[in-house]
Amino acid sequence: MIVDIRKLDAKGSGEAIVWRENEHGNKKKLKLTIPQTLPGEKVKVTVDRPDRRRRIADLEEIVEPNPDRTEPPCPHFVRCGGCVWQHWTYEGQLNEKTNHVKKALETEGFDPEIVQPTIGMKQNPWQYRNKMEFTFSPDGSLGLHEAGNFRKIIPLETCLIASEQMVEATMEVSEWVKQHGLPGYDKDKHEGLLRHLMVRQSFVTGELMLAVFATKGPTGELEAAAEDLKQRVESKFPHVKSLLWMENTDWADRTQAEDVHILAGRDFIYDEMDGYRFRLWFDTFFQTNPVQAQVLVDLAVEMGEPKKDEKMIDLFCGVGTFSLPFATKVEKLAGIEIVETSIESAKRNAADNGIDNTYFLAKDARKGIDEVLESFGAPQLLMLDPPRSGAGGKVMRRIGRAQPERIVYVSCNPDTFATDITELLPFGYKLKKVQPVDLFPHTFHVEVVALLELDK
Repeated sequence: MIVDIRKLDAKGSGEAIVWRENEHGNKKKLKLTIPQTLPGEKVKVTVDRPDRRRRIADLEEIVEPNPDRTEPPCPHFVRCGGCVWQHWTYEGQLNEKTNHVKKALETEGFDPEIVQPTIGMKQNPWQYRNKMEFTFSPDGSLGLHEAGNFRKIIPLETCLIASEQMVEATMEVSEWVKQHGLPGYDKDKHEGLLRHLMVRQSFVTGELMLAVFATKGPTGELEAAAEDLKQRVESKFPHVKSLLWMENTDWADRTQAEDVHILAGRDFIYDEMDGYRFRLWFDTFFQTNPVQAQVLVDLAVEMGEPKKDEKMIDLFCGVGTFSLPFATKVEKLAGIEIVETSIESAKRNAADNGIDNTYFLAKDARKGIDEVLESFGAPQLLMLDPPRSGAGGKVMRRIGRAQPERIVYVSCNPDTFATDITELLPFGYKLKKVQPVDLFPHTFHVEVVALLELDK
């Protein structure tokens, strides 16, 4: 078939509609999803079951390309599921992300013209990630999942969104696995040894963490292999300050651990943001693009206009990424986060940076607000940075009843953000500013920083 790409779906792939007549002469709609295509393109595709209502089509030829189409630089792009937009110029990506935010707000009745153009990376939009999670296939090869196929692993040769040092360390681990003949984990049979490799690096301190996730500990027949890994890393990568062997026997395919073995260094690395120091463990959530994360922090502080005589609540505060920069500019700050380990990290990070006007609470957002309001009093400023699913109506209405003068909402999902802020309108709030920021070049993800003010 030759079809027209009319728009992109929620995962960044092109969509086309084909109308076909069945044997009775009735028209049937076939909705096609076509990866690696762009809006406005005319493409030739192959569809294996055109009698169905929805199919993923194989791209055969670009008949009429989008003027912003470009050649993907990564040799893995066609198969790898890590990036979806390497075939799009960076300017084209940013325009699409701006339009996405506008459409999300317009759907909920807001004026899309309030949305500013997306802030992209000023310099190189590559090698921006400070954390990568690679997966071992059953034969022991190391790489990333194939696009649309969670069972298939693409063996790694390079990764253009990770730093050179992260890739070099990853390739060394891959070579270590091959030389020792260590098996990977088979997800179907639930057997094997090696599951994942997590690589984290601080772009400020240069410290790097390598964490191998396996179904057994580094003892017995694995002791010699673990010692060899330690010697390789220490001799070739002195910036690795944390080399970990993580035991994970759970069936769930996640980078979690029942036991942590420190092969070298400590169980965390130091990172910095906005001049504040943070400790990062293997399971610590921290913004993945440190350059653009600083843009987020700066925007949030600028929009929030914190004052020395004000109280503030930081909802979904995590390890205090936003809390610490705000805390130095307000009288008191209370951070709320449901993950207890993150709250412990936030407390430690505040102490490490000499900040003593913070109060961190490990509790569900809605209940946490009630507890903080009772002991802390009403805040003039509230910030929230919820997960992709959003804060939800109950939490947003609780925020509305608390009546902070200003609300700064940081979101990684424009659709749930737009839905959430509609809940604030009955409480007298108006949307004043919306600024998209690109934290994940060559993907469909976009962050939003927004300001809502109480209309008194």
